[in-house]
Amino acid sequence: MKYMMFVITDSQPDTETDESDVDLWVDELDASGKRLIGEVLAPQTESRVVRVRDGKRYVTDGPFTETTEVICGFDILDVDDLDEAIEIASRHPMARNGQLELRPFMVWE
Repeated sequence: MKYMMFVITDSQPDTETDESDVDLWVDELDASGKRLIGEVLAPQTESRVVRVRDGKRYVTDGPFTETTEVICGFDILDVDDLDEAIEIASRHPMARNGQLELRPFMVWE
């Protein structure tokens, strides 16, 4: 199963921050083939929202929602099941410094 793992900041990290090197997590998962790709995203000040309404295109800066939590990166995992994805995510430093959202890819019939 493939999962998108969103790496998200958090205004309330664990009381003991995790100073471990994320590259160690990346290297282990890349070597095992469980991590297909991952990237750090540019700040949300560089993002744009695009939508079309009544045939007209609208492009706005943002999104600028009222939140202290921001998606700052992602990884795509290829694992056996949700339990394995959870175990992998729990070893990521941002599991303690921020939060991780796991979302399965849609399976099309």
